[in-house]
Amino acid sequence: MALSIGIVGLPNVGKSTLFNALTGSNILAANYPFATIEPNTGIVPVPDPRLDKLSAMYNNAPIKPATVTFVDIAGLVAGASQGEGLGNQFLANIRTCNAIAQVVRAFEDPNVLHVDEQHDPQKDIDVINTELILADLQTLDKRLSKVEKEARANPKLQPIVATYNQVKALLDSDKPIWSDPNIDREHIADLQLLTAKPIIYVFNVTEDDLANSAKKDELSKLVAPSQPVFVCAKLESELHSLDPNDAAEMLESYGQQESGLIQLIHAAYQTLGLQSYLTAGDKEVRAWTVPKGATAPQAAGVIHGDFEKGFIAAQVVDYNDLIDAGSETAAKAAGKVRTEGKDYVMQPNDVVEFRFNVSK
Repeated sequence: MALSIGIVGLPNVGKSTLFNALTGSNILAANYPFATIEPNTGIVPVPDPRLDKLSAMYNNAPIKPATVTFVDIAGLVAGASQGEGLGNQFLANIRTCNAIAQVVRAFEDPNVLHVDEQHDPQKDIDVINTELILADLQTLDKRLSKVEKEARANPKLQPIVATYNQVKALLDSDKPIWSDPNIDREHIADLQLLTAKPIIYVFNVTEDDLANSAKKDELSKLVAPSQPVFVCAKLESELHSLDPNDAAEMLESYGQQESGLIQLIHAAYQTLGLQSYLTAGDKEVRAWTVPKGATAPQAAGVIHGDFEKGFIAAQVVDYNDLIDAGSETAAKAAGKVRTEGKDYVMQPNDVVEFRFNVSK
């Protein structure tokens, strides 16, 4: 499955700088509001050291990692849902994203403008969330009256009307849909409501604050129970220009083990309940993204719909068992390769070969 993350935030919080660092792009990142005019898209490979080892095992087969698409949205301001700033049109650009990464400015720099004279991370978060809520109310109100009329003639639509009203009450109370796990997501899926999408808070901090536990705890409380990601967009930009060894050394000097990209991807996978399984052979080694709990046929369907329809079985070996054995042949001889059926639930370290039959 394709994974896409919309990056939102107020102007001048470091969104475009972070986007450039994450994607290796070179979009304008300027010290004035609305430097981003059109949404920018970047496709990033998901770092996965397992693929390198599998490639070496299979005659240096080409590597195809899983990918994440980042979409950098123009800075939102209070009133965006009513057309303020660059307007509601930019909210539409994140409707098709799987998750939202809200970048929050958590650094002080008099040389970088802020939309308010008083810089307050909590206020910034509230402004963005309010605009997302107001945009959802507009979408919902347009649909609700229509469905209520249809439900008078078709009682089967009454549960949907009930869910719509439940959502409306939640939004009217200034609460996003993600705050209520009891909302029937299937009833509202076609509306592509913004606050129904999982959100990842990304605090853009200074280099020094990356290792400042007290500061990070203070910021975390603003978005509890969400688990935020802390990055320094300026540092991420510097890391991008370094070779991997130098980048790792610089990260370590700031007390960090992983780059902001890896942290954000991990957060996205965790928030969305995703995992990757692997396929390997002389033609290619590849990572595929599936929801946790996906069955073998569903995982096969990510490769091709025909694989799911004609699924027969899955030949599975644990990645660590395969590496320890040294080859697929040795893993089979050691009894580490097994055959699984339609009810098998995929595991993150599975290396799989699907067997299927598609009748003409």
